Amino acid sequence: MSVEENKELAKKLLASGLDVVEFMAEDAVWVIPGFGTYRGKQEIKAKLLAPTEKLMESMGTSVITNVVAEGDYVVVESYAKDRMTISGKPYNNTYCHVYKIVDGLIQHITEYADTALAKKVFAKD
Repeated sequence: MSVEENKELAKKLLASGLDVVEFMAEDAVWVIPGFGTYRGKQEIKAKLLAPTEKLMESMGTSVITNVVAEGDYVVVESYAKDRMTISGKPYNNTYCHVYKIVDGLIQHITEYADTALAKKVFAKD
């Protein structure tokens, strides 16, 4: 795929909310420093996406502020808008995703986010 096609794929992935596995390779890896590493579509879905979905009332939208791409890599800066937890707390985090795209599928994601905000919002009282 071209760099422009890779950028479009990354944008589609962010626009899909939690419905991202269709864009991923079977052996994809998703790394969130300070939080965890998930290997393979099934583990990503079972251990990252499904638990996240249970915590959210609304995923809101992802607002992209910058996209940079070279070769197989796409870096997207974004922030969440109107994202709400089931406990009624807003969760409008800021993100930087680094995607490696191989043969039209996401092979690797490194997700940088405000983990202190995540801990604050999702901490059990």
